[in-house]
Amino acid sequence: MAETSRRALRLLSLLAARRIWSLGDLAARLEVSTRTVRRDIDTLRRLGYPVVSLRGPDGGYRLEAGHTLPPLLFDAEQALAVAVALQTAPHSVSGLGEDAARALDALEQVMPPRLRAAVEALRLTRLQNYWEFPAPPIEATALQVAGSAVRRHEMLIVEPFGPDGIRSDPGTAGFTPARRLEPHHLVVWAGRWYLVGFDHADNAWRVHRLDRLHLHAPTGIRFAPRELPGGDVAHLVMTSYDRGDTPAAWKYTGSARLDLPAETVARWAPGGSVVEHLDSGHCRLTVGAWSWAGIAGLLATFDTDITDVQPPELVAACSRLEERFRTAAGIDRTRCRRAGATWTPDSLSTAAEPSAPE
Repeated sequence: MAETSRRALRLLSLLAARRIWSLGDLAARLEVSTRTVRRDIDTLRRLGYPVVSLRGPDGGYRLEAGHTLPPLLFDAEQALAVAVALQTAPHSVSGLGEDAARALDALEQVMPPRLRAAVEALRLTRLQNYWEFPAPPIEATALQVAGSAVRRHEMLIVEPFGPDGIRSDPGTAGFTPARRLEPHHLVVWAGRWYLVGFDHADNAWRVHRLDRLHLHAPTGIRFAPRELPGGDVAHLVMTSYDRGDTPAAWKYTGSARLDLPAETVARWAPGGSVVEHLDSGHCRLTVGAWSWAGIAGLLATFDTDITDVQPPELVAACSRLEERFRTAAGIDRTRCRRAGATWTPDSLSTAAEPSAPE
């Protein structure tokens, strides 16, 4: 009887791990006869697991969704993964804290002592570092509406919020009318949820911050999925400069004009920054840091010409960094002046070395 129970549990684990199993494959994995597999499937059905038979050349067995959630079987690695996910999910989706804690408690109750000890050792304390700027947690209902619309290919009516996160009234400044959106993907990037879809108002693909959209009730209007430009949703999200991002709440915030396309800067700009498209080869980056020198250093990482730096405090910080970089490069500015030379980046290799004797 114990062997039968262990085999039935292993069979359940196999059915939960793959969409469809043939009878022969199950027998081979369990190292038993096909007749034994049929008996074990009947055992699972009596226990309430909805195992259905599929006919035809590609037939076999599949674990269906039931009216109630039957007991689940996890191996050790899966249980640890679920335990970590239950502790981290409430930080990105609001309203899940209590339910996630109850689910984790229920999971621990049925774990063997060794696995329970491993899970208890993974009790997490989540801290936010200086460069992490997640959006406020998404409402679970909004996530469900958006996710369902993506899965069902159902049109959404959305109203974008203003930069302050407030919906402007019709006729007032900043009011944006409702838009029809064909939702195609939900993406999490840099601690933010994004909804990728085809916007009928612009007749173009758009990336919207989910927390900056008011979602109307489901429309029930279906659409035929379109082909994503380039076929790469990650590239589309990361290179979109008009995602609805806003500057993070830093002590110091500055901006500059960069001689790079907005799509390039959007891909590499730190979280909590904003990229403004100027023309095909230029953009303005607004970014914050804990000091003016920190902002200047971030701008320098793009390795391109930087102009129209604002405010004056940031200009002064760039000048101070210039002096520090000259010192770091071993350039003697005073000697350059005495020799009647003007320091330029090209003087780096000559000014730092003594002249050859005549």
